[in-house]
Amino acid sequence: MKRLLASLALTIAASSVSAADMITYDTDQSFDDVTFGLESAILDAGLVIDHISHTGEMLERTRADLGSDITLFTAADVYSFCSAKISREVMEADPMNIVFCPYDIFVMVRPDTPDTTTIGFRTFPDGPMKQVEALLDGIAKAAIGLDN
Repeated sequence: MKRLLASLALTIAASSVSAADMITYDTDQSFDDVTFGLESAILDAGLVIDHISHTGEMLERTRADLGSDITLFTAADVYSFCSAKISREVMEADPMNIVFCPYDIFVMVRPDTPDTTTIGFRTFPDGPMKQVEALLDGIAKAAIGLDN
């Protein structure tokens, strides 16, 4: 029981996300333009998209069934992909870095800001995982034309 409570407390503590836990960029480009740019940037980096989670559609489709009248997103997708090279490097440094793979970048439009599309990703711990963060930052910026 004690172990279960400790695990539950850890899960609750880990579920809170703040702005410091994410890097985001806002643009006036449409959702479709940003997702097209993201797909292109991922492929241009020589990576393969493993999965696209249509999170916004799922939440909207199940909203009424779950007794909610709140529309969270007018559009929201999460793109999952990995880099064999970088993943090997970070996992050779610490095999427990497996928890971060695959890597995700989200694109969303909120109902209260319909002319703003946000692209972003979670931050990563200091050390080897910062190279993953740099990869995601480069891809997110390329997706909306903020190439360095």
